[in-house]
Amino acid sequence: MEKWQRAEGRAWDQLRPVSLQRGFTSAPAGSVLAKFGNTQLICTVSIAEGVPKFLLGSNQGWLTAEYRMLPASTMPRQERELMKLSGRTQEIQRLIGRSLRAAIDMTAIANYTFNIDIDVLQADGGTRTGGITGGFIALKDACNRLLNEGKISRNPIIKSVAAVSVGLINGHPILDLNYQEDVAVSVDLNVVMDSQGKLIEVQGTGESDTFSRSQLNQMLDVAEKGISELLRLSLT
Repeated sequence: MEKWQRAEGRAWDQLRPVSLQRGFTSAPAGSVLAKFGNTQLICTVSIAEGVPKFLLGSNQGWLTAEYRMLPASTMPRQERELMKLSGRTQEIQRLIGRSLRAAIDMTAIANYTFNIDIDVLQADGGTRTGGITGGFIALKDACNRLLNEGKISRNPIIKSVAAVSVGLINGHPILDLNYQEDVAVSVDLNVVMDSQGKLIEVQGTGESDTFSRSQLNQMLDVAEKGISELLRLSLT
């Protein structure tokens, strides 16, 4: 990366410092205070009996997600989203929901709904990917609580899930973008993978330039390296 020096002195394929504080709050079934560099999120999982109408009689459970950036998570202050959600918020919470549903056997949580809440305390890039990574760990703890309480008979988690961002700067892939890097990249890629090495979702955009198939492969390789490290952390 001769022409781009990362502000924290990180290598081009190095994650930001990661902290995953489990059991951060006591009310939800699972909670994690997740920190990725200066980005901080609280990820919680609440469990309710019953399922949406479209699943009645199906002997399945459900998982849904909500995502919000708190007003003081950025400067200037963001208006609080109440009745009307922005398109960005809707898109991110749907991504989080899809990603975490990929980790669950819905028949193992029959007649329960898992509500994932991702609240951004401080934003410095990577809030959607951090929400997936932290949300999965909170989900795993919530499933363990149900098991320990005897409310389900088997673990619903079928695979681990994590996510990370990658960008292209001067044609080079860099891992786990902070805000300064996110606005500088020519290509922005968000990657969600599971512990089997399979892709769950890839969101890629040429912000100011196009990118080749070989560059996409390079970015996916870098993302896979970062996600493998995040998955190892989720096992501790």
